[in-house]
Amino acid sequence: MAVRNFRGMLGWYRRRWLDLVASIYVYNEHRGYTALDELLAAMRVVTPHDRAFIAQVEQHRADEYKHYLMFKRWFEKRRQMPLLVDRTCGHIDRFIEIIVGSRIDDIDTAAMISDEDNFEKLCRVVALTERRGYRQVQILLRHPFVRRDRHLTKIFEVIRQDEPRHWAPYEGWLKLHQRRESGWRERWTDLFIHSELLLIKLPLLFLTPQLRRRSSWPDESETAGGKPPAAVATG
Repeated sequence: MAVRNFRGMLGWYRRRWLDLVASIYVYNEHRGYTALDELLAAMRVVTPHDRAFIAQVEQHRADEYKHYLMFKRWFEKRRQMPLLVDRTCGHIDRFIEIIVGSRIDDIDTAAMISDEDNFEKLCRVVALTERRGYRQVQILLRHPFVRRDRHLTKIFEVIRQDEPRHWAPYEGWLKLHQRRESGWRERWTDLFIHSELLLIKLPLLFLTPQLRRRSSWPDESETAGGKPPAAVATG
């Protein structure tokens, strides 16, 4: 009886943990590709001549959208909606707010691109966020809970393969324009946000029994059928 109860509790713990982790990824992947939509729209107006950089960002956007769909299908296969998490679990949200001093939705993207000093900050933030994501995926692929879920393991393997080309464009822009690499403040902020999520927010959400599930998918209001907007559907 005791062994059966322990296995039951362990099974519940595993399901809850995976549920929460995947829900956080749903939020972050959706936030990623929609934020890149805004960036790409501004780049096509402000720097239309920089075709190579735009193409790299388009590929980044296509990957983020693909990753979002993979997590969406993981939940659909389980016949569940993701847990309702918000921007407090968004790495890029928190990073932008701290470094730039404004929420992503409040940023004048065209003005930021026009000001190389501000765009430099954005490039460093995105590059650090993507490198952090790569390291986290490496850890998750070794986690026994993830390894027991073949579908989720395949998702993280795809993300691991895609991730290196996500930070490359922004680090390349910094190098091309002879801008500095990430400093101690940005690296400390990255570590702080990640630690805050793992050590405080994730445990609190895990232990919140009244945490609701989403009633709709984040992309439902964007386009019929969840397809990416034609203007950015390049990859």
